[in-house]
Amino acid sequence: MHHFKLKVLSYIAIVLLGIITALPSLLPSNYLESAPAWYQHHKVTLGLDLRGGSHLLLHIDDKKLIADTSLQFADKLSSKLRENAISASPAKVNTDSIVVELRHSAQLSAAEQLVIDLQKDQVPRPFRVSTSDNHLLIDMSKSYRETLLADAVQRSLEVLKRRINETGVVEPLITSQGKNGILVQLPGVKDPSRIKALIGRTAQMSFHLVHEPGPDGDAATLRLADAESQQLYTLNRLALLSGGDVSDARLGFDPNTQEAVVNFRLNQHGAEIFADITKANIGRAFAVVLDDVVVTAPVIRGVIGGGSGQISGNFTSREAGDLALLLRAGSLPASLTIVEERTVGPDLGSDAIAMGVTTGLIGAALVLSFMMAAYGRWGLIANTALVVYSTLLIAALAALNATLTLPGIAGLILSLGMAVDANILINERIKEECRAAVSGRYAVQRGFERAFSTILDSNITTLIAVGLLFLFGSGPVRGFAVTMAVGLVLSMFTSIAFTRLIIDWRVNRLGRKPLNIQGLRLLNSFGKHKTIPFLKASRAGIIGSAILSLASLALLFQPGLNTGIDFNGGTVLEVRSTSTTSIDTVRQSLRSIALDNFAIQEFGEQGNFLVRLPSQTQTKSPEADIAAIKTAIATVDAQVTFPRLEMVGPSVSGEFIATSAIAVLLACGGMFIYLWSRYERYFAIGAMATLALDVTKTLGFFALTGVEFNLTAIAALLALIGYSVNDKVVVFDRIRENLRATPDKPLYELINESLTSTLNRTVFTSATTFLAILPMGIAGGSAVASFALPMLFGIVIGTSSSILIAAPIVLLLGERTMEKVKSQAQLGIKARPQSLFLNEDRP
Repeated sequence: MHHFKLKVLSYIAIVLLGIITALPSLLPSNYLESAPAWYQHHKVTLGLDLRGGSHLLLHIDDKKLIADTSLQFADKLSSKLRENAISASPAKVNTDSIVVELRHSAQLSAAEQLVIDLQKDQVPRPFRVSTSDNHLLIDMSKSYRETLLADAVQRSLEVLKRRINETGVVEPLITSQGKNGILVQLPGVKDPSRIKALIGRTAQMSFHLVHEPGPDGDAATLRLADAESQQLYTLNRLALLSGGDVSDARLGFDPNTQEAVVNFRLNQHGAEIFADITKANIGRAFAVVLDDVVVTAPVIRGVIGGGSGQISGNFTSREAGDLALLLRAGSLPASLTIVEERTVGPDLGSDAIAMGVTTGLIGAALVLSFMMAAYGRWGLIANTALVVYSTLLIAALAALNATLTLPGIAGLILSLGMAVDANILINERIKEECRAAVSGRYAVQRGFERAFSTILDSNITTLIAVGLLFLFGSGPVRGFAVTMAVGLVLSMFTSIAFTRLIIDWRVNRLGRKPLNIQGLRLLNSFGKHKTIPFLKASRAGIIGSAILSLASLALLFQPGLNTGIDFNGGTVLEVRSTSTTSIDTVRQSLRSIALDNFAIQEFGEQGNFLVRLPSQTQTKSPEADIAAIKTAIATVDAQVTFPRLEMVGPSVSGEFIATSAIAVLLACGGMFIYLWSRYERYFAIGAMATLALDVTKTLGFFALTGVEFNLTAIAALLALIGYSVNDKVVVFDRIRENLRATPDKPLYELINESLTSTLNRTVFTSATTFLAILPMGIAGGSAVASFALPMLFGIVIGTSSSILIAAPIVLLLGERTMEKVKSQAQLGIKARPQSLFLNEDRP
């Protein structure tokens, strides 16, 4: 009794802590005004698709970074060769390799030693050097390339944070993604054009002497144009000062011309060098270069001390202010390219929240109502556990500082439906024990013991799919994976620990009275059926499933999948205009700007359109195409708005295709290995063969209905794989249990009995998961259609395949194995037929 009270107090403490943690996420802000600020902000963060904002994925130009590093080393080496009177031709740089031809082969060893001496303070050496004839062959090492790129990513992160913080954006998220990617999320930013311009500029400033014949006539040179490309300058390649020496830069105005200028101040080191340069080069032109463009090239009239200067270049006030901001924040180590952009307006985000909350509440209400109908007062216990589960899930997401996206809401709803599965398993197991006329306490104990392994196996198989989704997904898809993973872990606690506690309390109050778990008569009588000969339909089931799968494969060729920009690349722009604007008017306005390969379609309410522009048709930069589209449509409707923008570059879309295929294959492989280890290879083969048929039919559903196949669809596919295997694990577990109890019973009869005994659980679980997702499938809109609709289809397919396909395959493989074992027995080889299915030596 003392142990039971301690458990009660522990669980109450956990639930109360969960409620306290979840309250900031559940209550309106005005209810928490008197609470400490840290508590008010301890809530689940809403993703950009729910609160509006911009999502940018940038890639570092690693090839140019490596080439520039090689070029800098080549310049240093050329200077050292001249200092040591070693005659050589100009170095030839090819990205990560340098070739230097010496005029006298006798100087080869001395030149090689110079290469080594230039790197003596760097361990390991960045460049490897070898000789061939009279050539120096210099190659950058792989480890240094990786270190160089990692360092560039970290430095870029710091520079971007400084730049964006100065723009006043609240709570930006700037983080690395992959080896050369940087993810920037800007909440509340509807039009990120200015910020894109700021973060896209390298802002590498340097100061060069304008080249002229004379003492430095042999110096390496480069030719750069000014901003208007009206004049070309020949400059000494060697920069005498860099932007790193600038300590401050501010917008100012020239007192004589009133033009906007940038007043900058150098640090002490830069000020001393600047004074020496101006002193030694009076009368020479001194160019200020920004991102390979000559901003200004004034003639030095006298010594400039104090470390201050001025940059002029016919700037507007906005341009000068932005340039000052860039110089203050520092230059990027390499150029950045925007390869993915997604922008959602705040109105669209509010609509998404309202839709998600409404469909989620309706789905939860349907699930709770079904549990009450199926199990009566015992269903109330399960519902209490589900409410606690939902609260703990929100608390856990808040504690993990997780970001809740629209696919994440879908994950919440799906996880609620799947959390019911454990409660149904437990209730059905207890009902079976009660039919044996045992005491309530014993029935509960046996019911939980027998349900535990099934719950564990089914959750682990789903976690394998979800874990791979997290590893290979990105953005909202990862949010879905986190929600599902946390939900599965918490459902184990609420169903096995919390539910057990309430049921034990209820049983203790009943004393010696037997349990009576009953709901509505129709649902209660559903479980009182005799053994159903499911396997009689096995041949028809397998043949019918194979035909449907072959037809689905044919549909993948014609009409094919309606792949979204996640896989195709390109731009999608949502247009919300007045109801009087027709699609023909919008189409005509776009044709006026020579965009012939665009696609436009109506969706939702009248006046709403989607404009799609494939990446291969974009002749200019994506930003220029988007700006042209907006301008063209605004000419026919001045009140038009653009609540959503998505742009995915071809490199990113190719990466999505590869990672998605790997995720699906690894999910199937991981489940196969797990099932083999827990059961036997025949169960695993049966599950994987059935899963292949389920997946192909689901892909056929995408092709037939035209539902967009995107990253959200991949999330649905992986969730469906986990769900389908989850369902088959329950059937396999019962077959294994019955084999251990009656190993001599014919396998045909045993599998039929196992299918019949698990029918309640199979139908009830499928019904609750279907009900949980149904409102989202009906009213969720296009944003979640790629998830909800295939999941609804997949639940029906996955449930039926467990009975009509997976079990018959196990029977077919099992009977062949039994015949083989009997043949071995006749030859004197000892073997137990049932051991091939029981896997008794494994946990």
